Amino acid sequence: MKNSPRIQSHSVKPPQANAVRAPQVMPVKPPQMTLTPRPLSVKPPQANFVRSPQARSVKPPQANSVKPPQFAEQKRVVLAGSEKAVAPNSVHVKATPPKSKVTVSVIVKRKEPLKINQRGGRANGPVRVTRASFKAHHSADPSAIKQIKAFAKEFHLKVEADPTASARRTVQLTGTAADIQKAFGVVLEQKTVDGVERRVREGGIHLPASLKDVVEAVLGLDNRPQAQPHFRTHKRGPAAPTSYTPPQVATAYKFPANASGAGQTIGIIELGGGYRQADLTAYFKTLGLPAPAITAVLVDGGKNAPSNANSADGEVMLDIEVAASVAPGAKIAVYFTPNTDQGFIDAITTAVHDETNKPSVISISWGGPESTWTWQSMTALDAACQSAAALGVTITVAAGDNGSTDGLTGNNVDFPASSPHVLACGGTKLDANGATIVSEVVWNELALKDGATGGGVSNVFALPSWQANAKVPKPSGKTGGRGVPDVAGDADPTTGYTIRVDGDTSTIGGTSAVAPLWAGLVAVANEQLGTQVGFIQPAIYAAKVASAFNDITQGNNGAFSAGPGWDACTGLGSPIASKLIPLLAPASASKKPAAKKKASSAKKTKPAKKAAKVGRKKRK
Repeated sequence: MKNSPRIQSHSVKPPQANAVRAPQVMPVKPPQMTLTPRPLSVKPPQANFVRSPQARSVKPPQANSVKPPQFAEQKRVVLAGSEKAVAPNSVHVKATPPKSKVTVSVIVKRKEPLKINQRGGRANGPVRVTRASFKAHHSADPSAIKQIKAFAKEFHLKVEADPTASARRTVQLTGTAADIQKAFGVVLEQKTVDGVERRVREGGIHLPASLKDVVEAVLGLDNRPQAQPHFRTHKRGPAAPTSYTPPQVATAYKFPANASGAGQTIGIIELGGGYRQADLTAYFKTLGLPAPAITAVLVDGGKNAPSNANSADGEVMLDIEVAASVAPGAKIAVYFTPNTDQGFIDAITTAVHDETNKPSVISISWGGPESTWTWQSMTALDAACQSAAALGVTITVAAGDNGSTDGLTGNNVDFPASSPHVLACGGTKLDANGATIVSEVVWNELALKDGATGGGVSNVFALPSWQANAKVPKPSGKTGGRGVPDVAGDADPTTGYTIRVDGDTSTIGGTSAVAPLWAGLVAVANEQLGTQVGFIQPAIYAAKVASAFNDITQGNNGAFSAGPGWDACTGLGSPIASKLIPLLAPASASKKPAAKKKASSAKKTKPAKKAAKVGRKKRK
């Protein structure tokens, strides 16, 4: 009993002591000790929260909140000018297989618009810039390319590698038909068009709203043929045609004998056909000239694919043989591409920005009526030609072979000849004897079904300032005004060119012959002047240049008649090259390099002189 109270007393006191000392002292003092630090511990977080963490953590959410939703969630808008008409003479076959591969070319906006020359208060073409300056200021907007890549990733499309994508402002995307249709808001189907199965899309292209001001064109969804070659093979009849070799035509137009285009490259755009080296070697041997150095550049899967004389081979061989024989010192680069709006435009941008072959002039002998093109395709191709003009690259284009109708009803002009940034080339019927022109009139053999020169007034492109005094007729529509063509040359197949195609020699004409003829003249001018003449329209429309042309005043192409000065059949006329070339020199061009080139080229043109002496011959 005496021990129990001790145990109880001992067992109670320790808990009481511990209960009092620990809760009363330790828990109270720490809170008292932390009352002062707490405000300090709160202030730093507040300071950090405002100055650093919040600034960093709040800005991204704000940026994200401004960014549009994912592309798939955005409202869709129609890409301006992308509406594609229903394919005529077509029959539906099936939906495009969803797993089939499709590659499209997306053309995006520039960093900065090209600057325009203002002479006398009027626009006179783009300001000439260096390639370095072009890349720095006028290539693709980097933010636009970034957006297209993000768009491609979301829709499972592959961005094709291309070192020239920025300069060409073109991003190529490849994907399945199913993904492509979702990405661009279109329906793809297979149809037979004129008996051939094609991939067709109709109506507009629908883009996410955030890409509305970024994308200028989407090409390649539809692979219908876009253009036609503008050459004409003389139809056999009771009257044999008068035939000239290209050097003989050059002699009639007084190409300088002491210049050959040495140091220049002539680019040629081909939407089909091909050439055989054996044919070229044989042909140039008959002219007393070495075969030209030719490079085939393949664009968008295009091929040098010669077949027979009735195919587009006739176009390819005509272009090469004319250009290379009137400028025998120049190199030739042929850009083969599919006959689609995508292929056509990609080939031009590839040639313009080709820093390997570096063509100083580009010849195009393909085209079609303006109404057969979509607005987006026309503006994209014209923009490519505008870039060429800014870089000092001349583009010559055939004006068409179907007279003032261009093969349709009413009056129509051919595109891309109607672009204000190309030299549109019309056709004449030439009677020449050596360096003397006996007569030259408008080419019009419609009665014999042998075609006629294209020409008229654009319903799309406005009247350029350099044509302001040319008395161009009013357009038939509410818009347009650009007169076609600018210049002319021999094109009538009854007075055509002796050309070799797939082992067969025949007489070929068409404005297809005039584009490479003028391209050769430009190459010769570039060599002789020691500089690239580039965009020559403002110069050739000047009053003082009139005497450098053979003014064609007789004939018509249907709705339009020839007359003094510019007309919608033959433009300013055919060239007197010896007078014209000195007038093409840009104001800043130095004539010292020209003198050196002149001396060195005299030795190289002896074969050309020999070729020009060959007499005019009759086809039997």
